[in-house]
Amino acid sequence: MKKIVLIGYMGSGKSTIGKILSEKIAIPAFDLDKIIEEKTKKTIPELFSEIGEVRFRKIEHETLRKFITEKDDYILSLGGGAPCYANNHEFLQLEGIVSVYLKASVKELMQRLENEKAGRPLLASLKETEIEEFIAKHLFDRSYFYHQAKHVIAVDGKKPDHIVSEIESLLT
Repeated sequence: MKKIVLIGYMGSGKSTIGKILSEKIAIPAFDLDKIIEEKTKKTIPELFSEIGEVRFRKIEHETLRKFITEKDDYILSLGGGAPCYANNHEFLQLEGIVSVYLKASVKELMQRLENEKAGRPLLASLKETEIEEFIAKHLFDRSYFYHQAKHVIAVDGKKPDHIVSEIESLLT
């Protein structure tokens, strides 16, 4: 039984790495945000807009708790903020869970996110000049929670296959 949870800031590669890892080790990959969207029939930006972040985080917590306790053999990518609310970081330490923080620098995240601003609720309203400071502050604020993962993999300048290989080495 393998339960792999990928965390990191938006743009760190969680969904991409989850898909590739899934193909290599033949375990299904899931994305918590996609599960929430299917459950609510709304996109994450719509949920943020319609019900606000606090209510969204409650839905996120309950969905995560249910998924982790009811499923076996999975790769689960969490939204960037998920570990930081409602004690979700405690799930990362559970026995039987291989939690991995995909750690990216502010510079790397800026490059990855520059063309995705519209689809990212937390970035959509920011001016280009505000994004770097926003990401840096968020990384600082979230660092404690991200570092609750059992493993940390630096992703700057690495190809997805290389990152997947590093995760595979943690599973043996």
